Amino acid sequence: MVFALPLAAALLAAQAPVEAPPVQPIRASKIVLVGDSTTAVIGGWGPSFCAYHVTSFAACVNLARGGRSSSNYRAEGSWDLALAEMRTPGYAATWVLIQFGHNDQPGKPGRSTDLATEFPANLRRYVAEARAAGARPILLTPLTRRQFRDGRLDNDLAPWAEAVRRVAAELSVPLVDLNALSAAAVQSMGPARAAELAQAPPSAEVAAALRSGTTIAASTGAVAAPAPPVAVQNAAAEPMGQARLAFDYTHLGRGGADYFATMVTAELAARVPELRRLLVP
Repeated sequence: MVFALPLAAALLAAQAPVEAPPVQPIRASKIVLVGDSTTAVIGGWGPSFCAYHVTSFAACVNLARGGRSSSNYRAEGSWDLALAEMRTPGYAATWVLIQFGHNDQPGKPGRSTDLATEFPANLRRYVAEARAAGARPILLTPLTRRQFRDGRLDNDLAPWAEAVRRVAAELSVPLVDLNALSAAAVQSMGPARAAELAQAPPSAEVAAALRSGTTIAASTGAVAAPAPPVAVQNAAAEPMGQARLAFDYTHLGRGGADYFATMVTAELAARVPELRRLLVP
C-alpha cells in the first residue's frame, strides 16, 4: 500500500496527452511559364518541366500558348492572367519564366513584331510589370528550330535570341540561353537524330532528306492522320479538346519535351541559385 499512490500518479502522468509541437507554416513558392507553343502543353518543354523537375514545394503554372508572340500574348489578355498568378498572396517567392521569339518573326500577321524596336520593348515591359507584381522575372532565348542545310543547323532565331540577351543584360535579369544551348545540342545530334525530338515520325521523303544533311518542307510526303473516333457524348456536353500531332522542325514530342526540360532545369539551377532547392534534375 505504501507504493500505491505514487504508482497511480505515475500511471496517470504517463497517460496524459503530450502537447504537439507547433505546426510550421509552409513556405511554398510558384513558377509561372509564359511563352509560345515551344513552352506550352502539346508541343513544348513546359509540361515535362512542371511534371518532373519541380518539387511539391513549388506550384508550377504553365500559361504558355501556341501561336503567341510578345505582342498578341498581351493583347489577348493572357499576360493579365499571368500577372494575376504572380499577385496571388501566400507564396514565399514567385518566378516567371518568359520565352518569346518564334511568332515575333516576320510573315505572321497579327503576331509579328519589329526586331529592332517592338520586340525588345515588349520584353522590357514584361520584366517591369512582373517586378511590379512582386515576381522575379527570368528571360529565356527561344528554343532553336531543327532545320539543316548541308549538315549545318540553320538557326534562324539567332537574331531574336541576341535581342533577349541584350534586354537581360540591360535590366539585370537572369537569363537562360536556351537558344544557344539547344542549337549546340541539335547540331551535335545531326538532322536525323534531332528529328526524333518531334511529335511524330517524318515521311519517307523527309527522312531521306534528313539523312542527306538538308531538311525539306516538313509536310512533304506526309499523309494526314485519320481523325480519332468521336466518343458518344451527352448532347448538352461540350466536345473534348484534341491534340494535333504532326512532324515538324519546331514542336516537341514527349522525348523532346523531356530532353529540353532537363536542359532548362540545369541552366536554371546554375543561373538562379535561389531556385535550386525547388528543382529536380
